[in-house]
Amino acid sequence: MSEELLRLEHLSIDYKVKGGYLSAVNDVNLSVNRGEILAVVGESGCGKSTIAHSIMNLLPGGNEEVEGKILFKGEDLRKYSRKQMEAIRGKDIGMIFQNPLDSLNPVYKTGKQVEEAILLDGIDRVQAWNKVLELYKDVKMPDAEVRANSFPHELSGGMRQRVMIAMMLSRNPELLIADEPTTALDVTIEAQILEIIKDLKKTYDTAIMLITHNFGLVAEVADKIAVMYAGEVIEYGDVFEIFEKPLHPYTTLLMKALPRKTKHEGRLQTIDGNVPRILDKKPGCRFANRCPYAMEKCMENTPPEVFVSEEHKCRCFLLEEQAEGKEAAE
Repeated sequence: MSEELLRLEHLSIDYKVKGGYLSAVNDVNLSVNRGEILAVVGESGCGKSTIAHSIMNLLPGGNEEVEGKILFKGEDLRKYSRKQMEAIRGKDIGMIFQNPLDSLNPVYKTGKQVEEAILLDGIDRVQAWNKVLELYKDVKMPDAEVRANSFPHELSGGMRQRVMIAMMLSRNPELLIADEPTTALDVTIEAQILEIIKDLKKTYDTAIMLITHNFGLVAEVADKIAVMYAGEVIEYGDVFEIFEKPLHPYTTLLMKALPRKTKHEGRLQTIDGNVPRILDKKPGCRFANRCPYAMEKCMENTPPEVFVSEEHKCRCFLLEEQAEGKEAAE
């Protein structure tokens, strides 16, 4: 079994807002191993990016309350000082943010921005620039030297995303967090970016946490899936097992909302309602008001995590109902 790099244990994040506390993340448990891609999936507002920013200690505002552990190679990052976290960011853990144009400085050429990160490791400028060009080729940047001498506004969205991936890989991080890396890209470029991510996993043995709202991307690249809803991981496990047999109603509905191969397969299914803002932590399933199978106990009690197999767990009372039905039949 490969080495575990990251483990979140009972991670909860609440933001102080007018009228109380907003529960952004609640009791999340998951892990990422070396050379593995974990896809964190869910609608906007489910807490995916909040988890990513908490790992990097980049939560905005300073009005959050955090509980639980963020273990990186066995060390709790929550106990690290600001200086210790600065040493880890980029070097041990890299992050690709959602909008590459916002992340790149518009007045510097892209290659110089990637080079700046490499120079932090004490490499001379000639070697650093050569490494920039190698990285651009690794991320399949056309005309690497020309693009390295271009400003961000002179590049397309797909090229800017390649620059960000090159920048994050410049110091060979052991864990790469990719927050919606294909947002606003057309499907052709999206496929190329996903192929790059898969290749990088093989080449550098990097662990990758891929955050996305697009379930269709997951089957292409992921080894494990964490399905999030309203701040909770409601289903978690091996990608093939979950795609073959999704257990939580929310996971099932997400998969039914995927585009079909032909128009004759009927209209796409939608999920009525929106992700709720949880201002008052109380017992109950957070998906109950949108779930077609909701029962009375779903409204009154919080479903526990049930291990269906060694690689698959789910939070849903339907599993209990099915188990009781089987016992009665026997």
